[in-house]
Amino acid sequence: MAEEEETAAPAEKVLRIQRVFINLLDSYSSGNIGKFLSNCVVGASLEEITEEEEEEDENKSAMREASTTKVKEGTFQVVGTLSRPDSPQPNFAVETYSAISREDLLLRLLECDVIIYNITESPQQVEEAIWAVSALNEEVSHFEKQKVFILLSTVLTWAKSKSLDPEDSEVPFTEEDYRRRKAHPNFLDHINAEKMVLKFGKKSRKFSTYVVAAGLQYGAEGGILHTFFKMAWLGEIPALPVFGDGTNVIPAIHVLDLAGVIQNVIDHAPKPRYLVAVDESVHTLEDLVKCISKNTGPGKIQKIPRENAYLTKDLTQDCLDHLLVNLRMEALFVKENFNIRWAAQTGFVENINNILKEYKQSRGLMPIKICILGPPAVGKSSIAEELSKYYKLHHIQLKDVISEAIAKLEAIVAPKDVGDVGEGEEEGEEEEEEENVEDAQELLDGIKESMEQNAGELDDQYIIRFMKEKLKSMPCRNQGYILDGFPKTYDQAKDLFNQEDEEEEDEVRGRMFPFDKVIIPEFVCALDASDEFLKERVINLPESIVAGTHYSQDRFLRALSNYRDINLEDETVLNYFDEIEIHPIHIDVGKLEDAQNRLAIKQLIKEIGEPQNYGLTDEEKAEKEWKAAEERLAREAAEEAEREHKEAVETAEKIARWEEWNKRLEEVKREERELLEAQSIPLRNYLMTYVMPTLIQGLNECCNVRPEDPIDYLAEYLFKNNPEAQ
Repeated sequence: MAEEEETAAPAEKVLRIQRVFINLLDSYSSGNIGKFLSNCVVGASLEEITEEEEEEDENKSAMREASTTKVKEGTFQVVGTLSRPDSPQPNFAVETYSAISREDLLLRLLECDVIIYNITESPQQVEEAIWAVSALNEEVSHFEKQKVFILLSTVLTWAKSKSLDPEDSEVPFTEEDYRRRKAHPNFLDHINAEKMVLKFGKKSRKFSTYVVAAGLQYGAEGGILHTFFKMAWLGEIPALPVFGDGTNVIPAIHVLDLAGVIQNVIDHAPKPRYLVAVDESVHTLEDLVKCISKNTGPGKIQKIPRENAYLTKDLTQDCLDHLLVNLRMEALFVKENFNIRWAAQTGFVENINNILKEYKQSRGLMPIKICILGPPAVGKSSIAEELSKYYKLHHIQLKDVISEAIAKLEAIVAPKDVGDVGEGEEEGEEEEEEENVEDAQELLDGIKESMEQNAGELDDQYIIRFMKEKLKSMPCRNQGYILDGFPKTYDQAKDLFNQEDEEEEDEVRGRMFPFDKVIIPEFVCALDASDEFLKERVINLPESIVAGTHYSQDRFLRALSNYRDINLEDETVLNYFDEIEIHPIHIDVGKLEDAQNRLAIKQLIKEIGEPQNYGLTDEEKAEKEWKAAEERLAREAAEEAEREHKEAVETAEKIARWEEWNKRLEEVKREERELLEAQSIPLRNYLMTYVMPTLIQGLNECCNVRPEDPIDYLAEYLFKNNPEAQ
């Protein structure tokens, strides 16, 4: 290739590479690549992988968690950007940046030895990747040591490439054909970015550039296939959708294997600058979806028109482009020259068990299996119903399981029209169906005979069979279950949970016998109460609830007596769980004095822990937000009404106090006036007797005479005519 260069860095120089920049560390692809590299010792892939190491890797989980932010000695130091400022910093990253300017980001890039720009998940990152490689190219003269730029692109830049052999469409493309690649119309920016990155790598030995074209990424949290995993896990649809005929070949790779390819690019500094990263499989869309459906969901697929794919709200245009591509590719150079500890070299289908295990662990989708036991009327069903709502588990009751099993058998036996055969069914399945019909008819006859011989009761062998089938059904294996009041006896528990496959009987300790780990409950709740309490509870039930149920007096007393007799024996169902070291949670309902069993439910939730599912659906989130808003409005309205009431009361009190104060003020003034009047009577009498007559005469005289100084004249007159002086 004209763009290829001789490797400029010897092994010791490669080992100097320590700091790795990766964009969008909070995304699926970049996050898993960063986590992988943070656990890789620099230069480790330069050593050949021994058979012993391969065996060790097979025994280890593909997901290697970084348990601390402390950087291990010799491993890559991962730094990078985050898509959102509020995203938490991944624990494997040394530093993260968000809402950073281009100038500051360039300074951070110059501090790194390896710069990885992942444009497989966010098309908006294409422009930033072009800017980054251009800005770094301008600073090449200031590089103290060699830097490596890796553009992680997608095989969609090959989607419209013409076949290598017109007569044989199955000939795969390899890295050597990269100049002939033609991009999907929606990925023209990606192919332009690839060309620019390769161009800058020609100009200087200090700046090596690589393009890695990755297939559809799977593994860990699921990537694009997460939507199908979720549909299958929830079990809300009878078949998983396949868009179109499903025969299109999709190049794919496990996200950790892709990280291994990048590790090898960093360590080996290979001559080819354009690499393809895909596994060895040739899987079609139908292969992938059918595998997910079989191992996680209903086991069926339904082919729908390609245009209907755009109605799937969880799939973006970018996701659909990857799912609908039809492309055969082979990563020859990666397979022949790199040392990769493959997680899924042979592809998705062959490694589905490990992939499914990774997915459930990454998403926290561990099934919760609960068994609730206790005497009649203790509240098993009501508690199981509330727990099933809280944890979103399947509430399993014996009568429902039997009815469902018989109905299923009758449906198999019932004659079918030719048109009833589904689109995905093949002609070769007809013989198998005929055998199933015969088996179903034989089983129905056995059930009928058993019920006739046991006064309408079904024999334990059929009950155990139906219950085991129910517990092993995919919905129960995915989400878990709450087993309501069954098994009732030691033998029923042993038969139900016994390990059928002798090869898997690897856990025998003392008298403990092997049990089926797939269906065994994780939590056993033993409810109890005194007979008096239970009788009182049944007596207080409304007649409408009691009528026709096992709570009628005779049936209830007989069931209670039978339960006590069974649990007085040496081998009880609780003894069985104790023997296999699943110790029951004992709750005395009678002592709680809670008719609604809220305290018992609260105690069980505390013991069991938080739900382990996808969380609330969009509808449930909307309903929860609506209820929260309604409660908030009601609370605010109540607070406003209370405030207005307080203000009205305070205003009324102020008015009352004001009126009382004015009333008292008037009373005080009246009392003062009366007091003054009473005190002025002697003075008035004295003035009228001794002062006023003389004063009046003096005033009259003064008016007659009209002296120049009337005051002095009046004083002289009063002095002369003072009655006491006379």
